[in-house]
Amino acid sequence: MGLFSRKKKPEEGAPQAPEAEPAEPAEPEKKGMLAKLTRAISKTRMVLNRRVLGVVGLGQKIDEDILEKLEEAMIEADFGVDTTDFLMDVVRGAWKNGNIEQTTDILPFLRKDLKQRLTHRGNAVHFSPTKPTVILVVGVNGAGKTTSIAKLAYWLEQSGRHVVLAAADTFRAAAVEQLKTWSGRIGCEIVTGAEKADPASVAHRAAERALEIGADVLLVDTAGRLHTQKNLMDELRKIRNACAAKKIEGAPHETILVLDSTTGQNAVTQAEMFKQAADVTGLFLAKLDGTAKGGAVLTINEKVEVPVKFVGLGEKLEDMQPFDADRFVEALFDLEGLEE
Repeated sequence: MGLFSRKKKPEEGAPQAPEAEPAEPAEPEKKGMLAKLTRAISKTRMVLNRRVLGVVGLGQKIDEDILEKLEEAMIEADFGVDTTDFLMDVVRGAWKNGNIEQTTDILPFLRKDLKQRLTHRGNAVHFSPTKPTVILVVGVNGAGKTTSIAKLAYWLEQSGRHVVLAAADTFRAAAVEQLKTWSGRIGCEIVTGAEKADPASVAHRAAERALEIGADVLLVDTAGRLHTQKNLMDELRKIRNACAAKKIEGAPHETILVLDSTTGQNAVTQAEMFKQAADVTGLFLAKLDGTAKGGAVLTINEKVEVPVKFVGLGEKLEDMQPFDADRFVEALFDLEGLEE
């Protein structure tokens, strides 16, 4: 038998208010978010790196020699080889197409181009028009999945959406206990099962519970064991069917893949496998504060072709942000600092 941990429940028979969109952060909070994001990727110092500024700020006509110097400067700025190669391909393509001619054109062009690349697939969470919205969270063990789920639940609750957590990673007792602790702090319900219970059975009862109490969101943790792609697909299909069996139309409405931003190419490989197996609709890039290569967001976004929807910036519940490409690019390139 599993259990329901009941932290709060709407009054029986009470009229349900129409679902409200999350409030837009106040201006001081927006600035605080940008500051936190800037600190998180502060080790990636493109604009602040003297070599990069020395190349792009001279107002010279772009040629191959200039581009080689820029490539060297990016690597010295700790962008990493993959991100540097990607950015240089973008710059070279723009130069050859006549979109940029002078070195002073490079940063404004990159800023505009990267924002478009990071937003054209849509970064907002898709909420179902009818309750509950079902969000599956997938990812390998060690990527920060459990903590990321807690942060998602906290963000949803803070935005006025009542959450039911389904602890369907039943093969990791520690993960279940961790989620139970987090749910108590957040103030949301959690549905658990016996150790090594069928994950789909937990998802089924959680869906039932979410419908019973009129929850806005059902957030489902899934097993982080890779096994084979077929095993992963089979397990996730069972969880999907469990939600569908409770007549939750369109479930799951989102499948969020948690990736460890510090793992570089491994994160890309994991994303490609999960994308094939799980129909991933969005990425949660965890541990962004722990990497010297904030530019990894760019390469993961480009190679995986799935939109980034959240970034993790620390260990606390509030250390997460819905991904905002404008803020990210501004923080990455620190254009205000350039203008000083």
